Amino acid sequence: MPALSDAKAVDTSDAIDLSTGVPRHARDAERRLVRKLDLRMSVILVLQTLNLIDRSNVSNARLQGFEKDLHLQGQQYATILSIVFVGLVIMQVPGNMFLHWLERPAVFVPSCMIVWGTTSVLTGFYTGVLVARLFLGFAEAPFLPGVLFLISGWYKRDELAVRAVLVSSGSLISSAFGSLFASGILYGMQGKLGQAAWRWLFYIEGGITILVAICAIFILPDFPHNTRWLTPEERALAISRLPDDGYGKADELGKQTTMQGLWDAVSDWKVWWFSVASFFGYFPTLCATLGYDATTTLLLCAPPHSDKKQIRYKYIAASNALGAVAFIISIFTMNKAARYISLFLMAQVIAGYLVLWGWINNTFAREPAKRAVAIAVINAVGQIGNVVGSYAWPSNWGPTYRYSYAVSITTIGVSTAMFGVMHLHLKHLNEQIERNERDGGYSRASGPDWF
Repeated sequence: MPALSDAKAVDTSDAIDLSTGVPRHARDAERRLVRKLDLRMSVILVLQTLNLIDRSNVSNARLQGFEKDLHLQGQQYATILSIVFVGLVIMQVPGNMFLHWLERPAVFVPSCMIVWGTTSVLTGFYTGVLVARLFLGFAEAPFLPGVLFLISGWYKRDELAVRAVLVSSGSLISSAFGSLFASGILYGMQGKLGQAAWRWLFYIEGGITILVAICAIFILPDFPHNTRWLTPEERALAISRLPDDGYGKADELGKQTTMQGLWDAVSDWKVWWFSVASFFGYFPTLCATLGYDATTTLLLCAPPHSDKKQIRYKYIAASNALGAVAFIISIFTMNKAARYISLFLMAQVIAGYLVLWGWINNTFAREPAKRAVAIAVINAVGQIGNVVGSYAWPSNWGPTYRYSYAVSITTIGVSTAMFGVMHLHLKHLNEQIERNERDGGYSRASGPDWF
């Protein structure tokens, strides 16, 4: 009998993960689910790469007679470049609200891609390119906020930042390979079927986007409760693991209507605080994109550790500090080696702001309707900062651009300070929640949406 009891004890200990207290089979099932999700979600990297390629193909088309053929003069080309951001800013909030109402990101996101791919194709035929670019912005606007909202509906707090940075890395891939791909079209398709090479650029890149979007409909998930390719066991696990992580009780989630989520988001000062901090933070990212090794920097720096340690602000502050050092170097020297090194440090700025999306999703984790609007508002205001920041680099400030770097240092300092205030505020609220939990009168799962 004692031997039998010992055997049972061993079996019980073998069935329990001693580090978490969770049955091993449950942990294994969760790991398999996350791997399955990661495989499906990885298509987003391709989608975002195409998103940026279609947005920037006008710049590549300029190399092969785009301006001349369309008789563009003065600031008309610059207006064509910037008009897309008008559509991006206007449609992000309505797009995410519609996605929350529809609850079908596997249909909505690829549908937006089909629309902007079609718009890109038609740009090759259409002389009213300004109108086409405006509609391109409308169609592309729901993409990034929608994708961030999608991953926030599947991943736990300690998983979000890595996924956010990975799905956002498409912009860097498009920067690295988009121009290379475009050059092959521009110098290989000139005069084919009587069409200029720049027109072929729109035809081919837009066509590829449409084809990939159709495939993505069958690959992307919706949300845990309505994704068709999940088994019943996987669906139950996907639904239960987020409330277990502090996202709120399962029967509380989704009670808000889309319009209630809009009101709660725009009336929450934290949303606007994050928005203004992001506005200033995106100012210096223009020059940061000049770092050739930005992709490596992004994937090897803070994000994985920020998930593990749950200290997002410290990584944002550290990356901003490195960026400020880079700007200071560029102010005081024109030495090519020193400035080249500074470009690598500037890339850290982008890394910090990708970590930000994990922080934002966690801060507004509990109610999906509010989170959908919050993500869109913060991203839209940040995009405005990106556009306005481009005007801080006038040619008459070159070639040193010392004043431009000084502006970047100022804005990145304001952004870091604002994020610091938010960090201290949320830290104080978390301490209050923990005290209430110890007193037995409060549950984190039913508490405010602070992280």
